[in-house]
Amino acid sequence: MAEDAFSFLRGTFYRWAQVWMDLCPELARAPEVLAVGDLHVENFGTWRDGEGRLVWGVNDFDEVYPMPYTNDLIRLAVSANLAVASGHLKMHSAAVSKAILDGYVASLKSGGRPFVLEEHHPWLRTIANSELRNPERFWNKMDELPSVEDVPKSARRALQSLLPERDMAFRVAHRVAGVGSLGHERFVAIADWQGDRIAREAKALTASACVWAFGQKAKGCLYNEILETARRDPDPFVRVQGRWLVRRLAPDCSRIELTTLPAKVDEKHLLESMGFETANTHLGSQETMKAVRKDLNKRGKNWLHEAAKIMIDSVTEDYEDWCKGHSK
Repeated sequence: MAEDAFSFLRGTFYRWAQVWMDLCPELARAPEVLAVGDLHVENFGTWRDGEGRLVWGVNDFDEVYPMPYTNDLIRLAVSANLAVASGHLKMHSAAVSKAILDGYVASLKSGGRPFVLEEHHPWLRTIANSELRNPERFWNKMDELPSVEDVPKSARRALQSLLPERDMAFRVAHRVAGVGSLGHERFVAIADWQGDRIAREAKALTASACVWAFGQKAKGCLYNEILETARRDPDPFVRVQGRWLVRRLAPDCSRIELTTLPAKVDEKHLLESMGFETANTHLGSQETMKAVRKDLNKRGKNWLHEAAKIMIDSVTEDYEDWCKGHSK
């Protein structure tokens, strides 16, 4: 988290959940949807659907919770602006918010559509197939993961349930990934099958930080609910088993980091697509979408830009205070 304010944002959703409604009180009264919660520009990635097609979209729903629809849009805009400040993106602040909001509105108007990367979205295919996501690099990283023997029985069963054959041999490794989910236990089963290696991950699920921030009781696991209701082409290898989220790991089944983007990526198009995909997830809350559309129509053009500026100042101040505390 010490690298920059962008990394700090990714690692401190609990703080965001605690303060954003107080800092943007009018926007906090917007209609609720089942929200991603911890949305940011590196929470997008690719997977293979049941037909083997490559799909792009939101990669992680660890913090899913009923929240005002504005939360995801503001947090996405803040993360994009902090990525600009860190040199990962080059767009102007106002253009960032406009692109995200344009994509969100377009998805609502069209009823949403998953991003299947076949004949459509060739520019996204280029990003998904970048050099830093090649198989050799991926499997070298898997080989470097340390093996572990002390694996919870429930995690081992969850991993075995996703392997192609019963009783096949595999090694279990410990994996550290992400920033916001560093405290989640992660175990990876790595095996040889049909002439090459395969990998499955079991990640421990916990209640959203919103439960702590709002002083509420946990509403149970909402991960499956958002997967099942969102306008989404699902990954057949993603499932919740007990307290574990289990999924396939592969070179083209992972989140996309900003450092892997091509030098000449169309940033405006990318952020519009992120806004569109955000609405794809919100469209699962069908009972409130009429209210969401009505609420959006009454807002001015600059509401997202202005809210993002407020939250950028808050995140930056928290980051600077955190750095001072950790430099002593």
